[in-house]
Amino acid sequence: MSLLDPKSWQPHPLSGPGYAVTEPATGDTLATVTLAGAEDVERSAGAARTAQAEWARLPHFVRAGVLRKAGDLFAAHAGELREWIVRESGSIPGKADFELHVAAQECYEAAALASRPAGQVLPSEAPRLSYTRRIPVGVVGVIAPFNAPLILSIRSVAPALALGNAVVLKPDPRTAVCGGLALAAVFAEAGLPEGLLHVLPGGPDVGQALVADPRVPVISFTGSTAAGRAVGEAAGRHLKRAHLELGGNSALIVLEDADLEAVISTAAWGSFFHQGQICMTTGRHLVHDSLYEEYVERLAAKADSLAVGDPHLEQVHLGPIIDDNQLAKVRALVDASTAQGAKLAAGGTHDRRFYRPTVLAGLDDSTPAYAEEVFGPVAPVRSFSTVDEAAALASAGPYGLSLGIVTGDAARGLDLAERIPTGIVHINDQTVNDEAVAPFGGIAASGTGARFGGEANVEAFTDVRWTTVRGDVATYPF
Repeated sequence: MSLLDPKSWQPHPLSGPGYAVTEPATGDTLATVTLAGAEDVERSAGAARTAQAEWARLPHFVRAGVLRKAGDLFAAHAGELREWIVRESGSIPGKADFELHVAAQECYEAAALASRPAGQVLPSEAPRLSYTRRIPVGVVGVIAPFNAPLILSIRSVAPALALGNAVVLKPDPRTAVCGGLALAAVFAEAGLPEGLLHVLPGGPDVGQALVADPRVPVISFTGSTAAGRAVGEAAGRHLKRAHLELGGNSALIVLEDADLEAVISTAAWGSFFHQGQICMTTGRHLVHDSLYEEYVERLAAKADSLAVGDPHLEQVHLGPIIDDNQLAKVRALVDASTAQGAKLAAGGTHDRRFYRPTVLAGLDDSTPAYAEEVFGPVAPVRSFSTVDEAAALASAGPYGLSLGIVTGDAARGLDLAERIPTGIVHINDQTVNDEAVAPFGGIAASGTGARFGGEANVEAFTDVRWTTVRGDVATYPF
């Protein structure tokens, strides 16, 4: 039985034009959806606010049951959903399977939030019961990107719903199905009451309307740093919370005692997984002088050995770049880097949107592909001579998302990590990791900290209310 019946994708007509959802590998149209406009945000926010009040009053086990059923449905419909993720976002099947696994786990973990303790009893100077209680914020606006569309939507949608909120979700139009409409179909089948989840594929105007709507007090945004700054500024003007998970240029530090034989696979995965279109991608390889030449040689050989092609038709390691604009950005950064003297050790070419995994050496602070977030399959490699230099290089730049350190001495790796500002650290692993139970987020230009996952969900999607109760009416001096 098909979960994604096109006739049921958008039960409420939207006001925008039709939009062709295309397959980045071929350019073929996979589906046509209707985009939302600003007026649709107003309608959806009103309906969500009305539905949320009754949802929040339901017993916790009812909300938990819907979330558990949704988790089961991601597994039950894995075959169909996998094909959509592969074809719509250009993912290889393994990456699609990982998204489905995380989506199910996000639902199961969210289900547990519904029954967690909701407050504290406080001591009081007066003869009264004094306590705090976590209450839903009301309506949560979620703005999600194209690169891991299912994960980056469900990680906010599931906990927000479980904690008694309604959600208005704006997926990227390029992945409107697997990043938005698929979630609506899953939750409808799981028994989520109507009006609690609204999916509005659209452009920046829809996001702006969502941030401005007074019935949406919390915004969960995942995307570029530039767009995140605009969202944060607008949210601040409207005195609402914005949880921002933004870009990165994460470093992988390879110390002199690292096992070079083992590290190359880790390093390649960090830079080339999903064509480098991941915020946590290893964007800077910092390698000790004693290993540098061999590291570049081995990583280039690994890059040359990887297959690039249509993941729907072939067994490949890398699929296509999402669209021509992103392809042009990757190509421009690599070309500018080699023009400034960087050595092209591998890659640097493409066939249509299939960009070869690329290794660059001979870099300095001003090399464009080293200094900027590429969001493509590019591994810039730079050497260092001392741990102090490695710490300084890894700390440089505006971002602070993820950090990997490879060493034969884990304690030494932890000590080095303490010197580098970052939201996430992995010792003896690369920079791209995600688990539903773990708080996720970066600092500085990478976002507003760990606002997704684990205990962070409670902080993100509830408010604290102080309540006191007396047995009789309080008296005062006048």
